[in-house]
Amino acid sequence: MSDLFSTAKKEQQATESYTARDIEVLEGLEPVRRRPGMYIGGTDEHAMHHLVNEVFDNSMDEAVAGHASRIEVHLMPGNTMTITDNGRGIPIDPHPKDKKKSALEVILTTLHAGGKFSDKVYHTAGGLHGVGISVVNALAERLDVEVVRNKQIYTQSYERGTPLGKLKKGGTASNRRGTSITFTPDPEIFGKAQFRPDRLFKWVRSKAYLFRGVEIRWYCDPSLIPEGSDIPTEAVVHFPGGLEDFLAQELGNRRMVTNKVFTGQAELAEGMGRVEWAIAWPLDEEGGIHSYCNTIPTPNGGTHETGLRAALSKGIKAFGDMTNTKKTGQITPDDIFGGCSILLSVFIKDPQFQGQTKDKLVTSGASRLVEQAMRDPFDHWLSGDAESATALLQHIINRVEFRLRRKQDRDISRKSVTQKLRLPGKLADCTSSSPVGTELFLVEGDSAGGSAKQARDRATQAVLPLRGKILNVVSATKDKIHANQEVSDMIQALGCGSGKNFDLKSLRYEKIIIMTDADVDGAHIASLLMSFFYQEMPELVYAGHLYIAQPPLYRLTQSNKSYYAQDEAEREKLMKQLSKGKGKIDVGRFKGLGEMTPPQLKETTMNPASRALLKVQILDEDEVATRNRVSDLMGKKAETRFAFIQEQTSLRGDDLTASLDI
Repeated sequence: MSDLFSTAKKEQQATESYTARDIEVLEGLEPVRRRPGMYIGGTDEHAMHHLVNEVFDNSMDEAVAGHASRIEVHLMPGNTMTITDNGRGIPIDPHPKDKKKSALEVILTTLHAGGKFSDKVYHTAGGLHGVGISVVNALAERLDVEVVRNKQIYTQSYERGTPLGKLKKGGTASNRRGTSITFTPDPEIFGKAQFRPDRLFKWVRSKAYLFRGVEIRWYCDPSLIPEGSDIPTEAVVHFPGGLEDFLAQELGNRRMVTNKVFTGQAELAEGMGRVEWAIAWPLDEEGGIHSYCNTIPTPNGGTHETGLRAALSKGIKAFGDMTNTKKTGQITPDDIFGGCSILLSVFIKDPQFQGQTKDKLVTSGASRLVEQAMRDPFDHWLSGDAESATALLQHIINRVEFRLRRKQDRDISRKSVTQKLRLPGKLADCTSSSPVGTELFLVEGDSAGGSAKQARDRATQAVLPLRGKILNVVSATKDKIHANQEVSDMIQALGCGSGKNFDLKSLRYEKIIIMTDADVDGAHIASLLMSFFYQEMPELVYAGHLYIAQPPLYRLTQSNKSYYAQDEAEREKLMKQLSKGKGKIDVGRFKGLGEMTPPQLKETTMNPASRALLKVQILDEDEVATRNRVSDLMGKKAETRFAFIQEQTSLRGDDLTASLDI
């Protein structure tokens, strides 16, 4: 009883000690500095580069609105970035709600303050949440802004989001106008991360493609460009052909299914904006889709991509019906878009994105608007070039027939190049005619898949990108497994069937390598894939054909030499070794495989001479226990997983608890 009384008394004291004084109210930009991940997705190198996006997108919005024709991007020593435009300039007059502050100061120090919440100032804009430039200010060690309006220069400086003084009126400038922002990311937030000239210049070029009316002037201090790099010190980037120029550069001299690329632009209905596209079907079927909204990349797609797919799917089927082509009714989106190279850019009013980093467009009406805008141009393109239209339709029908044939017979033989071109999904096959020495990389995501395709040895290495987390086959029905596209693509690519139809002799590759990001999500995807092979193709695992790649999590650079670490422990070990040498040590964290350049991915993860692989094995001595464990952890019963976590927590203590974020 005394223990119960003591416990009750402690609870009462704890309750009484938790009062209104314990409730924190974060004001101004303090929430950003406390939780930067909520606003820019993290504090690593990728997140730091996102600061440039936020500033640049404001200048690009001025250009898209017709008020600017030039943007300058300067990278200077000290990790300092300057972005200048010749637009209207940020307003400097007193703000109506706080006449003691200029509108400029309100914008730079207040979340959700800006001119893009309605379409009175910007018809279409990429920065819509009103947090972009204020977040940059909050996370900058120093930020200086210069505005030229009505031939008058105004300046103001900030330190970690706090003004160092009032807005100052400077001299006059009779021949220029616009806004210039110079900032240095705060090392207290981003550590030793540094801006990468190669990444920034590539990004600048992509922005110039997206809006053909803007000229971007690039400058990088020569001391920041690595030895042997082809990144220019100065360049003027302007592409009057827009996405068509972009796609032509991407395709190079590769052979196409059609004589011409399908390109164009059109106004959206109801005055909602416009859409631009460039689409090609390369014979090697090594393509991908890159979409943008108001010049913002949307790597996870969205409703604008849905509209494009609907317009082209309906157009192809209508052309097939018109020409009385058999099997037209059996065409699926994968038959049309597998291996297709697509660039899509939309400019729309008030777009809705998924999250502040805007990786996915979720505007519900965009699908209908894009479909309506693209359908007629695509129909005209097909009818205007009968030779290309017929070649494209035949190419798609070939994919249909191959898919249907594979459904009946899972065995694939390498007899001709033609058959290799018809392999399912986004598979980039190798050229070897024998399975001996060949490898298939199952890669997480289209972005990483694109890097892997460039990094691979085409003779012996094949790449199959998988979108997101695949189906959990342990808890799925047979019908659901067979209907899943990602699972179907893997089975078809491997060529050995599955379940009762499995035949190890027909396996098309000697090694199957799971290559996912070096994070929790990547480990989850690897677990799902291992579960798939264990349940559907256990003989493949027993025979020693399944491996897991070991991509690094960190990159350390000293004196232009790079070193890689797979985890924090290895990073600390390398730091100690490098600290004995000369030169500053820069540490970067890879957000995922897609963040690695093809040479980096090849050197660390794909080249047999320098990589590390983990072999997946099944313990023969306890097969029943293994099968039960897989069922417990991957099956439908959540309580068995919870029991496992509790058991491991009690055995290993706080270390496991921390690792599981419990």
